[in-house]
Amino acid sequence: MEIKKKTIIYIGIALFVLLILIIGVQFTSFSILNLDENKNEGISKELAICIGENSVYYSQTGCPACVTQEDMFGDNIKYISKIDCKLDREKCIDAGIQATPTWIIESQLYRGVQTIEKLAELTGC
Repeated sequence: MEIKKKTIIYIGIALFVLLILIIGVQFTSFSILNLDENKNEGISKELAICIGENSVYYSQTGCPACVTQEDMFGDNIKYISKIDCKLDREKCIDAGIQATPTWIIESQLYRGVQTIEKLAELTGC
């Protein structure tokens, strides 16, 4: 009788742990899906086009801050006038780029990650 009681307790504990694991996996999957959806949304296409037409964005492959900046635009990053300083070093040197990310707006350099609001303000978008 004692063995059956212990077995039932062990099975109960195992089921509880399994339930916790299942809930954890579901929560993690949901969180990952939400992050991906948010990344793809970014800002509106119209705002990205306006910022892209009124600025030049200098980035560099492998730059974590550049990834942060580009993630703010989501899929609409394609509308930004972008120069990769690893691929086009001369353009970056000629523009006076010393660090990435850097934005040039109306001949003024803005170093570091900029908020979308700040970029919209600076570009008049």
